[in-house]
Amino acid sequence: MFVLPELPWAPDALEPVVSARTLGYHHGKHHKAYVDTVNRLLGEAGASPLSLEAVIREAAGAPGRGKLFNNAAQAWNHAFFWDSMAPAATTPAAPLAGAIGAAFGDQAGLREAFVAEGAGHFASGWVWLVVEHGALKVISTHDADGTAPMDGVTPLLVCDLWEHAYYLDHQNNRTGFLEAWFDRLANWSLADRQFAASRGDGTLWTYPAPAPG
Repeated sequence: MFVLPELPWAPDALEPVVSARTLGYHHGKHHKAYVDTVNRLLGEAGASPLSLEAVIREAAGAPGRGKLFNNAAQAWNHAFFWDSMAPAATTPAAPLAGAIGAAFGDQAGLREAFVAEGAGHFASGWVWLVVEHGALKVISTHDADGTAPMDGVTPLLVCDLWEHAYYLDHQNNRTGFLEAWFDRLANWSLADRQFAASRGDGTLWTYPAPAPG
């Protein structure tokens, strides 16, 4: 059985960018529903996977992908999203900062690219900073699609573009949400670890392993 990961900070720690009210619905209801559905579907199939990543990769290859892929990928995306945020603003360490400079000119250039990609993304999805085959890129994915089933792609940070992630706090101002998120909440400590792991130094982030029973 996969678990709903606890939030890595207090529910009000991200205010005013993300309110405790938003997180109550987003984590306690939306994310929980994805995890519960994954467990139900796996139980009905008599499956006992070793990791959520394995579930996503296998389901991604199924015709039409379907309910198991959507719920497993959304469970993974949300867990990575929580860890992509930190209550206190941080900055990239030297190795990642250097790569950002090479790819985007500077941190301001990355911010511009990240916000533009997220604001311009039509409908629901996710905006990511990734390492793709050794190069830093900003990409977006639709609906439940994410980086977990992608070969050669390591996520460094992600921001949720579904309206329930920001509408209570920012209404239809997705651009303002993304700007505030990048400036005040982006967890560069996670990004540093993921960047190092993409180069063979350390281990990549994974969803918590399933609990027995």
